[in-house]
Amino acid sequence: MIRPLLAAAFCLASPMALAQPQASEAPDAQRLKAMVEKLVSFGTRHSLSSASDPARGIGAARNWGAAEFERISKDCGDCLMITRIADRFEGLRAPDGVVIENVLAIQKGTGDPSHIVMLSGHIDSRVTDPLDFTSDAPGANDDASGTALVIEAARLLSKEKHRATIVYALLSGEEQGLWGGQLLARHAREQGWQVAALLNNDIVGGTRGTEGEIVTNRVRVFSEGIRSSEDIAAQMTRRAIGAEDDGPSRALAKAAIRVAEKAPGVELEVFAVRRPDRFRRGGDHLPALELGYPAVRFTAGVEDYDHQHQDVRTDDGRKYGDTVDEMDFPYLARVTALNVALARELAKAPPAPAEATIDGAVSSDTLVRWKPVDGAAAYRIHWRRADSQDWTDSRDVAAGVAPELRLDGVQIDDHFFGVSSLSADGAESLVTFAGMAPRS
Repeated sequence: MIRPLLAAAFCLASPMALAQPQASEAPDAQRLKAMVEKLVSFGTRHSLSSASDPARGIGAARNWGAAEFERISKDCGDCLMITRIADRFEGLRAPDGVVIENVLAIQKGTGDPSHIVMLSGHIDSRVTDPLDFTSDAPGANDDASGTALVIEAARLLSKEKHRATIVYALLSGEEQGLWGGQLLARHAREQGWQVAALLNNDIVGGTRGTEGEIVTNRVRVFSEGIRSSEDIAAQMTRRAIGAEDDGPSRALAKAAIRVAEKAPGVELEVFAVRRPDRFRRGGDHLPALELGYPAVRFTAGVEDYDHQHQDVRTDDGRKYGDTVDEMDFPYLARVTALNVALARELAKAPPAPAEATIDGAVSSDTLVRWKPVDGAAAYRIHWRRADSQDWTDSRDVAAGVAPELRLDGVQIDDHFFGVSSLSADGAESLVTFAGMAPRS
């Protein structure tokens, strides 16, 4: 039970009761379709295609994306700062090298400007031969869908104020080697950004599978458990405390599940796949994970491999190519709604506690402690049985009192614990897993 001192100090209304979904404008399926059609109209968006042609190629597509951000910014009183970051890359899919450029729109928050939530999609496309930069490469679902989602999210979220800074990112070079993702992650580190989350969207607009199966009620969210940024010693510590399923990326996937259950207009099951990405495949969130940032990949619940990375053609009556007619725009609108709701929640919440610990060996009780967070109105202490994946129990503790909670009768060996930060209106950060307290 909460000790009397803490109970008395918790005088604000419970964030549990206050955390209600916000009624706001829903993503527009027709607007999303129009944006995908516009992206397809550039013929190819291969990263090695023309950067200067005004009508065809990656340069024209990036310029259009930047112009869309400018238009949105004008509507919100210049609330977005549009910038481009670029570097030269060379590899097997660009043997002569290529300048990769990302288009960013930055919506500055009202709190710590280095507290960052990012949404991304890659604007480049390809056909069967990854070096073919002249053939038409519509890239409707892969990944005009993610690009349109990010722009639509910017339109909706820019109508609101947020504690965190939101970065909307259109990335190039994904098909050549995740170069846009590398560029974004490196830029975040150079800027000193404290990234709370990266929501990467890649292939999020289709509901038909290769064999004709239809999946309209599910979106996959891929996340890592053991952190790729951790050294062996840190990984062994994570193993020792049983936190393999509770790294920051996995906590982000669990937050997506929580938000999907309450957000209006989503109506999607979050299928939280417990691996960083699809088998032997990768996306632009992986470079962020390598630098230690919480990041996940959103992908449709089913994929049609005849309509990915294929020359547009018909063979023996079977159609190939990533074209607009293969997409489901009401579905894309719902995936967009989930991204908007999750980004809104995390951008309105304080940062997650930098540290949480537990103590209570050879005891029937567990003492949970955490490092206080500037701007937090309260903290939510979570726990679950050690054979479960999802948090089942929680208690809220007001800020301004000792940052600890003794859970009487909750045995430390049989449970896992975590702590999140709460805003005054109940927006919740990611859950920080509680590890071992240092020995005195």
